[in-house]
Amino acid sequence: MIFDTHAHYDDDAFDNDREEVIEKLKKANVGRVLNCGASIEGCFKTVELVQKYDFFFGAVGLHPHEAEKKNDLNIVGDLLLKDKIVAVGEIGLDYYYPHDREKQKRLFREQMDLAKQLNKPVVIHDRDAHEDTLKILKEFKGVSGVLHCFSGSVEFAKEVVKLGYYLGFTGVVTFKNAKKAVEVVQNIPLDYILVETDCPYMAPEPYRGKRNDSSYLVYVIDKIAQIKELDYKYVEEVTYNNGLRAFML
Repeated sequence: MIFDTHAHYDDDAFDNDREEVIEKLKKANVGRVLNCGASIEGCFKTVELVQKYDFFFGAVGLHPHEAEKKNDLNIVGDLLLKDKIVAVGEIGLDYYYPHDREKQKRLFREQMDLAKQLNKPVVIHDRDAHEDTLKILKEFKGVSGVLHCFSGSVEFAKEVVKLGYYLGFTGVVTFKNAKKAVEVVQNIPLDYILVETDCPYMAPEPYRGKRNDSSYLVYVIDKIAQIKELDYKYVEEVTYNNGLRAFML
C-alpha cells in the first residue's frame, strides 16, 4: 500500500469535492495519509479530518510563514494531545520570501522544543535555508522526523540522515529538471526515503501544474524505482513501512 506522508486536504482547493477525492484514494491503494496543518486554522481542520477518516493521521504546527503573526503555541500544544495527531508540523524555515528570519528561527526552535517534550516526530519545511535548518536540527538531539519536499544536496542529505531524519520526495522528482533530487535518491538508502504529495501542490508528470492528490503517488514511486533500479512493488512496500516507522505508527 501507499503512504502519503505529507498532504494538505484541508486546503481550499478541495472545498468543492473533498469527500469524493478522499473516497477515491482507498480504491487507489492509498493505505495511510498524513495531513499536515500549517496554520492554526489548518491544524483544527486537520484534527477534523483525522477524526472523520480512519486512514488519516495528522501533524499540527505553524509554518514559517506564520512567524510574523500573533499565534498561540498553546493551541498547537493542546492539539498535539488529540488522538491520531502523531507529529509536529509543518514547521521550519523559508528564506525564499523576505520574511523575518529571526522570528522564523524562534518559532522553529519553540516547536522543536515542543516535539522534544512530547516525544513526537517533526515535519520540516526547509526552503533555501539548509544551513540554519541543519544547525537547529543539531540543537535538538533525540528529535527525528522528515525533511519534506527535500531540496538539498547529497551532502546535506547525508548530514540529515546521520541525525536520524527521513527525506520526503514529491512529484518534483519526476520533473525533467530535477537533477538534484535524482542525485539524492541515487545516493541515499531507500530505508530513509518517504513519498509525499504536498497536495494540492507538486503534482508529478504527466499531471504537472494540475491539482495533486495521493493517487498520483504511483508516478513518484515508479520514478524512485527507476532511479534505484528496483521493483515498483518493493519501493512501495519499503516507503510505506518507512512512513510507519517515521511517525511511530
